[in-house]
Amino acid sequence: MDLLTNLVAWLNAAANAIGGVLLAPVGALPGTLSATLVAIVSGVVLLLAFKYTSNQKAIKRVRADIKANLLALKLFKESARVALDAQGRILAGAFWLAVYAIVPILVMAVPVLLLITQLALWYQHRPLHGGEDAVVTVKLGGSTEAPWPDVRLEPTDALEVKTGPVRVQSKREICWDVVARQPGYHRLVFGVDGQVYHKEFAVGDGFMRVSAQRPGRALKDVAENPAEKPFGQDSPVQAIEVAYPMRASWTSGTDKWVYYWFIVSFVSAFCFKGVFKVNI
Repeated sequence: MDLLTNLVAWLNAAANAIGGVLLAPVGALPGTLSATLVAIVSGVVLLLAFKYTSNQKAIKRVRADIKANLLALKLFKESARVALDAQGRILAGAFWLAVYAIVPILVMAVPVLLLITQLALWYQHRPLHGGEDAVVTVKLGGSTEAPWPDVRLEPTDALEVKTGPVRVQSKREICWDVVARQPGYHRLVFGVDGQVYHKEFAVGDGFMRVSAQRPGRALKDVAENPAEKPFGQDSPVQAIEVAYPMRASWTSGTDKWVYYWFIVSFVSAFCFKGVFKVNI
């Protein structure tokens, strides 16, 4: 499992380098426009990936056979034998279309998941506005009975500590209620028993690349939070999280952006399949 976590972390680093460049225009565009353009481009790219990783000749042959049997159903609907035979061939054709789609789906699965996690950095949360407060949480390793280390949030112009630190004994967490002050990308610095740990912190309006959590070694957390390097297995800090606000929008808002991306990219692929001569 640790090997798989390391692999995901390495893939995240590569995706960050590519996504940081390709998705940079998102920060300068209105949400609906950027979400639509990204979905359209994604749909076309995935369509081309399907074309070059699938057996197009076999898919074309199966589709032609399905059309022929649909026509047979229409022409010979009075004949039960012909109708049953045509229906059986149609079902067999649908089965083979699913089989021929397995390889492209497997090839595209990892790139699509990486793309979704990169898009989530832009659409899943919004940055804090100046004067807005949020909770910053440090999750410590070890059992609940273990001694608590000395944990400090170093002073910075990016925020003002309103309340804290507050210890949550049952979860082994330390929380601060902070108020955002200076716009921009910042780095929070935490001192834990003389060791230094960092966390990204975003303040501003519009669209910014927001990392809600710097994860530990849990595979799910590493996969869902790609922007920052995960903490080591033996690190006294296992996660640092900023409770950023949700983004309200039907096209580029929290959670809803995923459905919008999926629908628009699917429609885009369907519209362009004739242009690129792709059999699906």
